[in-house]
Amino acid sequence: MMAAMALSTSMSAISLALPSSVKLVSLPSNSRCALASSFTARAVASSFSSSSFTGRVGADGSGSGGENEGARVLGGVRERSSGQEEVGLRFMFLEAIMERARKADVEGVEEALSGMALAGLDAGPRAYHGLVVAYTRAGDSEGALQALKKAFIAGAKPLPETLVAVARLFGAIGQPQRGKEILAAMEKLNYNPRVAWLTLVEELFNNNFLLEANEVFIEGLEGGLRGTDDLFDRIVDANCRAGDHGNAISILRVMEYGGRMSTTFHYNCLLRAQCHADVPDIIAMTFETMQYGREDMKPDTESYNWLIQAYVRHKSGDRCQEVVDLLGEMVEDHAKVQPNLKTYALLVECFTKYDLLNEAVRHFRALAKHPGATVYLYNEGNGRETDPLSLYLRGLCLEGRAGDLLEALEAMVRDNQLLPARALLVNRKGRTLVSSWIEPLQQEPDLGYDVDYVARFLAEGGADGTRKRFSSSFGGRAKTADDDGFAYAAPQEVSYKGCLIQLRRTYNLRLLRKLRHEGVRALGPGATEADVQRVAERLLKDTKGEVGYQMKKPKAASKMLVSELKEELEAQGLPAEGTRPVLYQRVQKARRINKARGRPLWVPPSEEEAEERNDDEIDIFMERLNLKSENTEFWRKRFTGGEDVLNEEEFLGRASADSDDDTYSDDEDDEDDEDDLQVEDSADDPVEDGDEEDVGEPPEMLAMQLLKNKKDLPDKEIVKDEERDVGEWLGLSLGEKITMLKERGIDASELYTIADVWGWTWEQEIRERVPEDWSQEKEVQLAIEIMLKVQALGGIPTIGDMGVLVRAAMRTPWPEALVSLLQHSHKLGYVFGSKLYTEAVRLCLSLGEKDAAINIISDMEEMGVAAPEDLLTDVLEETQLQQLTDSVEVESEGEKSIGSFVR
Repeated sequence: MMAAMALSTSMSAISLALPSSVKLVSLPSNSRCALASSFTARAVASSFSSSSFTGRVGADGSGSGGENEGARVLGGVRERSSGQEEVGLRFMFLEAIMERARKADVEGVEEALSGMALAGLDAGPRAYHGLVVAYTRAGDSEGALQALKKAFIAGAKPLPETLVAVARLFGAIGQPQRGKEILAAMEKLNYNPRVAWLTLVEELFNNNFLLEANEVFIEGLEGGLRGTDDLFDRIVDANCRAGDHGNAISILRVMEYGGRMSTTFHYNCLLRAQCHADVPDIIAMTFETMQYGREDMKPDTESYNWLIQAYVRHKSGDRCQEVVDLLGEMVEDHAKVQPNLKTYALLVECFTKYDLLNEAVRHFRALAKHPGATVYLYNEGNGRETDPLSLYLRGLCLEGRAGDLLEALEAMVRDNQLLPARALLVNRKGRTLVSSWIEPLQQEPDLGYDVDYVARFLAEGGADGTRKRFSSSFGGRAKTADDDGFAYAAPQEVSYKGCLIQLRRTYNLRLLRKLRHEGVRALGPGATEADVQRVAERLLKDTKGEVGYQMKKPKAASKMLVSELKEELEAQGLPAEGTRPVLYQRVQKARRINKARGRPLWVPPSEEEAEERNDDEIDIFMERLNLKSENTEFWRKRFTGGEDVLNEEEFLGRASADSDDDTYSDDEDDEDDEDDLQVEDSADDPVEDGDEEDVGEPPEMLAMQLLKNKKDLPDKEIVKDEERDVGEWLGLSLGEKITMLKERGIDASELYTIADVWGWTWEQEIRERVPEDWSQEKEVQLAIEIMLKVQALGGIPTIGDMGVLVRAAMRTPWPEALVSLLQHSHKLGYVFGSKLYTEAVRLCLSLGEKDAAINIISDMEEMGVAAPEDLLTDVLEETQLQQLTDSVEVESEGEKSIGSFVR
């Protein structure tokens, strides 16, 4: 009975131990008993085969010596078959154990081990390995240790894989001390602990136990264990991301002791940690080490990015110049390093932060070429004082760069980047970037109704003292402020009109610089030095205006006669009675007042027939003068002395000389007269506000002339390149500069532009573009486009913005835009006062736009604004007058047609 129960138990254990892929066919009870009896019979036969069959069976069935021999052979075969069956049965048990261990089924593994014991099979190291794996899969560290103890008690030496599994468990639950005990046990068992050590470190690292992973990893390295390259890289990168610069240095030092040197990747990790630690001087030293190190540790784009970020986001001190120097090094290293999205984003943030909007706009154009650029620019600044995108938009608004602002908003529309609330900041006058760049600046718009300033003062907290006081910005433009106080301490803004005027002046100065640099060649064939002088005077006049530049200065008051003093006073509407001292004092006082108020000083009229005769020629030369420069290949040929370039220059020189002879040969007397006139004018030119004349420079001394004539000297002193003065280079001509560069060994391949190295093909075209002139209509059109872009990006203009736009459309005047702006304001829920509507209607009537006036009145009625009776009367009278005029025109046309028919 006990044997039958044992057999049934062993069979159930066998069935549980079988893998899921192996299924027993369901048999009846008697079949199962027969199957169990067959297993029992085989086991009994295998154990008692030598004693059960001792005779030999012959062909006749009698026993003899042949019977004994046959019995021995049969017994050997049965022994081998029983051993194979035992191995197969053990394999089935082990397979079932491992399958259940993978599923973390501890009870199933225990049951399989009991089945093995009932079947007469000893549980070896592999069976206990399955038990330990089941506990480790279940996350039971105590159970895994008990399973190990059970294996030791049973006399089964654990496998190395078993100890590795336990070490993996201790690493996953963050118990490095027990993991070290496992490593010590492996050493006692003469196992190599390297795999278990690597597994423990990786599990600690993967489960965010970085400090424990560093400790175990460094101890293992110091103990002679060798880590993998991938593990070194991952741990160094993780330490640098966490800001643990010391552990990263220690690990890299041990890695280099082991024979593997640090590469660009490891240095970039260190640059990351130093950048986040806000130590730009230390990161600069690390970067310099990379520059002068091996080839596999040279800085790449990421290295430059970390150093630029450290300079830009340094919390104290101005590091803009360091960024500019680093940018120059990056351009010089363009063959190996090219900027990426992060580079441009950091440069835009830097130049915007330090109020260099020209450079910020240049780099933003390059940034906008990448898809998703504005999204990256916005997300890069999260968590700081302000994001770079909002800072850039705010800077453009403050500088009055409405065109660049519209370009940035279009880039945001392409990238589906919503307008940040920080960018749409409302200033003290209730205006946002939609209208804060339209003159008049820093003023509240007239919305057509009276404002109760006392009620507004109380609503802003004036009664209880919580109202914020306005204070102007000191020490530059504090554009990094991001709270409500920015609205009360906003820097002074620049209008769009002022921005265009400044751009025009800058463009004229660049033209003047080119004219002085190239001379006659800049004006093309037919130009002379006199033309160059006249064009330069025109540019100076356009740049400085009538106030800043005067072609002719007034004569000194002390040198003027009484008649001249009276003429100047009468021309300015001042009394001209009195003696000469009295007249002299009045003239001096008038000049001081005009100069203080920025007015041009009065100059007596003179004959300017020669200048008027040459105005057309000056206009032609002004059209020829532009900022278009040759490409890089042209300058390389000129530097190397290409024949094509030299022939072109000779041709231009001959054409200029021929045109000079043909054009001015008949006007030598006029030139002499003009020279005499210039000499007289220069002799009579006084100091603007003084009593003495401007006598000019004294003649050069003879000794200085002799020193300058170095050709007659026998010896010539050689000046080293490093001893040259900067002013000497600026004073050289273009040919002399090229000669000096050749002497210094400059190669023609080193001549390149930003378009050649970074692909800024649009840069030269934008630089050559002539700035547009300001017009009220252009300003209104640009404001409408910006308003629509702001709404498309999720922003809402304020009623102050809409009021400024409506007033600008009325100043233009532009009735179509006026009606559309009023209707758009009504869609936003804004209603103006009746005064504004009245002014708009009367403006439309004065311009003959009757339909626009009627549309405005109808909109007033829809919004609940009562129109004055006199306004309605004027509209009706205008309508009736228009109808009467139309009828009269129709009758006159009819009479003409009848008369022609009668004739």
